[in-house]
Amino acid sequence: MTRLDTPARPDDLILPPEDILDAGALARALDAAAAEASGGTDRAAALRRAAVPILAEAMNTGRAAIAAAFGARPFDARPATRAWCWLTDCVVLAALDLATQKMHPLPNPTEAERIAVCAVGGYGRGEMAPFSDVDLLFLTPYKITPWAESVIESMLYILWDLRLKVGHASRTVRDCLRLGAEDYTIRTALLENRCLGGDRALAARLDTRLRDDLFTGTERDFTEAKLAERDTRHEKQGERYMVEPNVKEGKGGLRDLQSLFWIAKYIHHVRDVGELVGLGTFTAEELGTFTRAANFLWAVRCHLHLIANRANDQLTFDMQVEVAGRMGYADRGGRRGVEIFMQDYFRHATAVGDLTRIFLTKLEAAQQKAEPLLQRLLKRRKKLRTGYRQINGRLAIADEAAFLADPLNLLRLFEEGLRTGLLIHPEAMLMVTNNLGLIDERFRHDAGAQKLFLDLLLKHGNPERALRRMNELGVLSAFIPEFEPVRAMMQFNMYHHYTVDEHIIQCISHLARIERRELIEELPVSSEILKEGINRRVLYVALLLHDIGKGRDEDHSILGARITRKVAPRLGLKPREVDTAEWLVRHHLLMSDTAQKRDIADPRTVRDFAKAVQSRERLDLLLLLTVCDIRGVGPGTWNNWKASLLRALYRQTRSVLEDGMEALTREQRGSDAKRNLREALPDWDARDIKREQGRHYAPYWQGLHVTAHAVFARLLRDLHEDEIAIDLAIDEDRDATRACFALADHPGIFSRLAGALALVGANVVDARTYTSKDGFATAVFWIQDGDGHPFETSRLPRLRQMIDKTLRGEVVPREAIKSRDKLKKRERAFRVPTHITFDNDGSEIYTIIEVDTRDRPGLLYDLTRTLAAANVYIASAVIATYGEQVVDTFYVKDMFGLKFHTAAKRATLEKKLRAAITEGAERARE
Repeated sequence: MTRLDTPARPDDLILPPEDILDAGALARALDAAAAEASGGTDRAAALRRAAVPILAEAMNTGRAAIAAAFGARPFDARPATRAWCWLTDCVVLAALDLATQKMHPLPNPTEAERIAVCAVGGYGRGEMAPFSDVDLLFLTPYKITPWAESVIESMLYILWDLRLKVGHASRTVRDCLRLGAEDYTIRTALLENRCLGGDRALAARLDTRLRDDLFTGTERDFTEAKLAERDTRHEKQGERYMVEPNVKEGKGGLRDLQSLFWIAKYIHHVRDVGELVGLGTFTAEELGTFTRAANFLWAVRCHLHLIANRANDQLTFDMQVEVAGRMGYADRGGRRGVEIFMQDYFRHATAVGDLTRIFLTKLEAAQQKAEPLLQRLLKRRKKLRTGYRQINGRLAIADEAAFLADPLNLLRLFEEGLRTGLLIHPEAMLMVTNNLGLIDERFRHDAGAQKLFLDLLLKHGNPERALRRMNELGVLSAFIPEFEPVRAMMQFNMYHHYTVDEHIIQCISHLARIERRELIEELPVSSEILKEGINRRVLYVALLLHDIGKGRDEDHSILGARITRKVAPRLGLKPREVDTAEWLVRHHLLMSDTAQKRDIADPRTVRDFAKAVQSRERLDLLLLLTVCDIRGVGPGTWNNWKASLLRALYRQTRSVLEDGMEALTREQRGSDAKRNLREALPDWDARDIKREQGRHYAPYWQGLHVTAHAVFARLLRDLHEDEIAIDLAIDEDRDATRACFALADHPGIFSRLAGALALVGANVVDARTYTSKDGFATAVFWIQDGDGHPFETSRLPRLRQMIDKTLRGEVVPREAIKSRDKLKKRERAFRVPTHITFDNDGSEIYTIIEVDTRDRPGLLYDLTRTLAAANVYIASAVIATYGEQVVDTFYVKDMFGLKFHTAAKRATLEKKLRAAITEGAERARE
């Protein structure tokens, strides 16, 4: 066998080489197979058939040994990646030896009959995850000869038979130079070529020609190309704080670290990242950050591959749980181990971003990278305050000693950045992080520091820019130590798109956009409130602190309010302002919960909410905080449905606060609704109008808008008892499809309608049903598709058909829904405990049952079917979905039209509901 030649020393592997592969035994087995192989034209094929099982066994045994060692030392990524690479080298070299010495021996090769086999890309760098691609370059001096073609073909067939994912190219040195000049991807792969075996002089010649004829003089072009690739990749992958990141391609991932090394190697010809310290590119501390981040990210990637048993770099929710478990993260302090793991992940990703910034600035200083385009366009120098200067269009410190003499300059730097619009120079950032100790208790209680911080929030129109940079550099946590626990904290659910700290900054960004009048059309009420004027100090501080209590055992709203009571005075708020900020943080979910989990058509709901809010000032502040909080959750979370609910609750509550509780009564709503119906049906004669107004009970008039009243009036006008009338219409203002049904009333009607809607993939967001005095049921459901939008017009006929079949008994939802009521694999990792509450005080005439549990397609049908079987009358249902969690709220009466007053009745009903949830959850996991 050819001697194995790898970059990995024995002490560089996760376990001794002989425990991975017995090279001698492998060589003997292959020699024996070669001796037994028949001669003739099919000798190569026969030898391949004999050799592949031998190589496969050796490779699989080695992989299992490495995986076991890595499982025992789950953070030792570098020696593990080297070990997988070393094992692959052994297999490739064995294939090369078989092809050149046994299958196609050539005793006297000519000058043209030479070949070098090189590893390129990540394999060439010597780093491999368990299922990484094996990228090979077959290098020949001239055009490929028939012998070289046979060698290459035999090697590839062996490697493919071993189920390796091989990327390969057969080229001459001239080909490499020509293609590398045309394509930066090829050039990058060649940059990391490593000769495995064959003609080493030929491989050395390639290295020399690449350096002299391709790399030298093109450093700036290569750098710009790699940075452009990075920007495109980030745009595709999304934010660094997106909660299902791609470990390889995502922002702050392995590819970002590799890009830094590629550029450094291209410019400085280094072979190891440690050499960058001697060149002044990184400090020893920054090198440590690089090494720790690379090791952590590689560990995560390797565990992902092993769990999936294939190449997989996407850290999906289900994978996060398994990787966290493999790496030893356990639940503690009210947080799941997976959340602690992901917080570490995001902190490493942030560190990668910091390193990238430092590295690029050094390149700019050396003129290897062009200035940012914006800075080139705005070349006119801005007038800077004393103590600052511009370097390559960035804000820098003129005299470090003088700057640090006044610790408050650590905040003034960010204010100057906002004032001038300049990005802060990385050397200035490094100086800040190295001197965070200056931000002590005295600093935090300094009135000047408090004013500076509030000015950052209030004065410059884009506070999120300063806050994000302060957060990344540790300044925010130093100034507000209570913020440190939520920095890079992930919330393990499908609702929140960002980490807690990024969510807070996103919320403040949305508030600033409303203030800049950018969202007038989308948020007219919020925009008008800000135009009229509110206490901005209170609002910005409350928004900054509203989720600061997350991640502990205690309710985060209660803990956050206590923290606000302590922190708000330190930020310069006056006692009355502190009271208001504390109230806002304590109740920051109140308006959202009331609007989305309660029937705001019930006057009692609005009056109770108004009693809690107490003043117009609090109402205005709470609406703005609620809007920004929902919009800051992530793209697509805010929609017209939520907007319409919040606007309706705001306007009704404002009316109560300004005109008194008497402004909102059931009687007043009923008389207004009947008057509005007369105006909505101008072509109806007075007798028909009077008949329609007299056929419904009071709750019908109090619970629906006049548009629904008009629809039902038309549906019922000539309806017979054996007919079903359906009206489907897209309600653009609410981002939902309104489905109205009129038919003869019978028990369980609500449940059957819910089942029919589930069968066509409709998500119910609101529903209510009434019975007329002449025995007809009038039910209205607001439904959305799986993406939270109204059903497309083209899908409405099928929806109508399914509803009609279900109501006529042609389709039985309980059976038909089983195949649809399934959880996706990535969604099964979530734990959502079930909470069921009964409220007899929130409505004057109904018991409110709130079911908070794990969402799934058939849940609403199961719950309503259970209630119907227990002879419970459902008047209305409000459904609020938060990712994998859902809160279904039912306004109900018992069979006698009474509330559920007795504890025994409530306990029996709760037991039945829990049984239905458990049974359905088990079915969904099958």
